[in-house]
Amino acid sequence: MPKKVVVTGAAGFIGFHVSCALQARGDIVMGYDNFNHYYDPRLKEARSQILKQLGVPVLRGDLTDRSLLEKTMRDFGATHCVHLAAQAGVRHSLKAPEEYITSNIEGFLNILEVCRKGPLVPLVYASSSSVYGLNGQTPFREADRVDQQASFYGMTKRCNELMATTYHHLYGLPMTGLRFFTVYGPWGRPDMAYFSFAESILQGRPITLYAGGRLRRDFTYIDDIVSGTVAALDSCEGKGNQLYNLGNHQPVEVIEFVRLLEGILGKKAVIEEAPMQLGDVEVTYADLERSYEGLNFQPKVALAEGLQRFARWFLEWKKG
Repeated sequence: MPKKVVVTGAAGFIGFHVSCALQARGDIVMGYDNFNHYYDPRLKEARSQILKQLGVPVLRGDLTDRSLLEKTMRDFGATHCVHLAAQAGVRHSLKAPEEYITSNIEGFLNILEVCRKGPLVPLVYASSSSVYGLNGQTPFREADRVDQQASFYGMTKRCNELMATTYHHLYGLPMTGLRFFTVYGPWGRPDMAYFSFAESILQGRPITLYAGGRLRRDFTYIDDIVSGTVAALDSCEGKGNQLYNLGNHQPVEVIEFVRLLEGILGKKAVIEEAPMQLGDVEVTYADLERSYEGLNFQPKVALAEGLQRFARWFLEWKKG
C-alpha cells in the first residue's frame, strides 16, 4: 500500500531528490517549503516545477506556522513525514544564529507536535555529521559522545536529536534521525564547496582552501543519501527511535577533491589559502556498521563518478 508522505524542504537539494524517488516508486507525496533566499531561489523554483510536473505539489509554508503544518498533514491524510527543511550552513550560523533557533529548533518542535497528535505520524528527520563536533575519534560512530559542538549549526542538530528522543519517550512517536555527511550531486546547493568551486574554476576566480586544503570530508553522493533515507522511512515504524550515519566511509582531502574537479572541468583552479575557520573540523568520517545492519545501507557511487555526474548537470544548468 503506498505511503502518503509529507516532505518538508521539498524544494531543497535533498528534499527534491527524496520526493522524486518516493513518487517514482508509487508513494503519494506532498511537499512543504518556504522557498527562502539563503541561496539562489531560482534553483528552488526550478526543482519545484519539476516536482509539479511529476505530480508532487509543493505548498509554500514556513515551519513556524504550526496551524498550516497541522492543516497540511490533516487534509493530506499523511501517513509518514520526512523532515528535511532546516536552516543549513555552518559558517552562516556564525553570522545569523537566530535564524537557526527559529528554523531548526522552533520549526522542529512544531513538526514533533504535529506528528505526535493522533494518529501518530512516523517521522524521519535530517540530522548532520556536524553533531560530532570536536570528537577526535574516527570513524564517527553513532554511540560516540557528541557533547562538544564546534558550531552553532551542529548544536541545533544535536538539539533536534535530543528533542526527538524525548518525544519518543513521552508519546511513543516512531522516528529515525539521519546524520548526513557532506552531500553533493546534481541540483545541489550553491553554498556548498563543490558547487562554488566549480563556478569559480570556470570563471577564473580564486577559490579559498582552508588549512592548506588538508581538511578531509566524507563526500556522499545524493543517490546514496536518497536510498538510505527511503530505507529509513520504510523501517521507522518498527524500530522506535533510531540514529544512523549516512556517509561514504571514505574521507578525502579537499585539495584532492579540487584536483578531481579540475580534471573533469578541464581547467585549473586559482587557489588562495586561509587558516581553518571558526566552526570547522579537521575531518568527517562515517562509520556505517549500524546503517548497514539497520538499513542495509551501502554507498555505491565513488567520488570521481559522482563529480562527473554533478559536472554534467552543472554545465547544463549554467547554459540556462
